[in-house]
Amino acid sequence: MTIRFKRETAKRFQNFSRTHFKSHTEAMATMLDFFFYNEISPKEKLGPTGRTIEQSFKKRINAVIAIMRDMEKTQTKPTVTMIQSLFEAEEPKKNTLILEKKFLEEKKEVLLQEKRDINREH
Repeated sequence: MTIRFKRETAKRFQNFSRTHFKSHTEAMATMLDFFFYNEISPKEKLGPTGRTIEQSFKKRINAVIAIMRDMEKTQTKPTVTMIQSLFEAEEPKKNTLILEKKFLEEKKEVLLQEKRDINREH
């Protein structure tokens, strides 16, 4: 039985066979088994290739990065600044009780009177 191939196809097969198998027969048998056991045709596409999958991943990763950057700008940074401003805010002024205010005013008056008295003596 004779099988005829075009020279170009025969050379491609020989190169492939030498790099991956011990003999041309073993190469052909393995390829036929592959298609038979996996129930696929050599003419049908197996789906996305490594390059297309990589491009798809890159697009998705870039989308995730864009979402995270947007979250950082619109949510995280403003929240952090608000929290920092709360911690850095000055302590609220201590409101004195009404009784304390009266006592402080009386004390000032006494001090002022003492100064006047001292100035008169000199």
